[in-house]
Amino acid sequence: MNRFSHFLAIDWSGAKGARHKGIALAIADAKGGPPRLIERDRGWSREGVLAFLRHDLPPDTLAGIDLGMSLPFTDCGAFFPGWKHSPPDVKSLWTLIDTLCAGDPNLEAGGALRHPEVARYFRHGRGEEGDLFHAPDAASREGRFRLAEHTQRAMGCRPVSNFNLVGAAQVGKSSLTGMRLLHRLDGALPVWPVDPLPRAGSVLVEIYTALASLEALPAHRGRKIRDFGLLDEALRAIGSDPTGTTGAVDDHSSDALLTAAWLRHVGEDGALWTPRGLTKRIARTEGWTFGAR
Repeated sequence: MNRFSHFLAIDWSGAKGARHKGIALAIADAKGGPPRLIERDRGWSREGVLAFLRHDLPPDTLAGIDLGMSLPFTDCGAFFPGWKHSPPDVKSLWTLIDTLCAGDPNLEAGGALRHPEVARYFRHGRGEEGDLFHAPDAASREGRFRLAEHTQRAMGCRPVSNFNLVGAAQVGKSSLTGMRLLHRLDGALPVWPVDPLPRAGSVLVEIYTALASLEALPAHRGRKIRDFGLLDEALRAIGSDPTGTTGAVDDHSSDALLTAAWLRHVGEDGALWTPRGLTKRIARTEGWTFGAR
């Protein structure tokens, strides 16, 4: 008997504003069939996603959200090394970020980035880096990474530091706005591996949609899917029914659709819930990306 009945993938956005084309939700049924989008007439807001997770999630759903749930900790022994108020664990980090951003609408994260100490650790723009963006013994100019992100790199992906606010993906902003959502779940939904995997019920995990794409379309590594034909090829490769649709698809929707099917494909694999490198200390500080191994 399967542990989960549904598999939800959320493509997230950290951009300013109330509603975002960059947020897409897709769900796959354990019984089979193609994944399908969950749409809203006016598009999704971050608060809308939070409400859906708290109140409308089908029972026994494995939900994945494409963001970094935490910041690097292991490399320097702290999220913000040298700052006496650096939080000791990830839940304290979520609380700090939500508190600093209390005056920001739409679960935005400007308040954290305006904080004179916290801002020192982020890359804010081209040529505009905080003086503590790099670790003291940094081997590259890419910034700091969590252990899960080093694991992703070993698998062939190219993650960006969660301290990086630059570029189309705006990884840092996605992470910080996501931390506000995670804090406001307030125990309504367990967040693995910060919380243990419950024996029954739904659970939320961090996902990286590139992992789904890497497994489904290894020859197209790094390529976004913007055509239903290619999406259906990817779905078939991981054992899913295709959508049967033709024409163009935006990459946020395709990421969500493919990753929902991928979660169904791999979500019952016990090895992915016990990856090498995931210790209790990592779980309570950096968290993990489901599927990184």
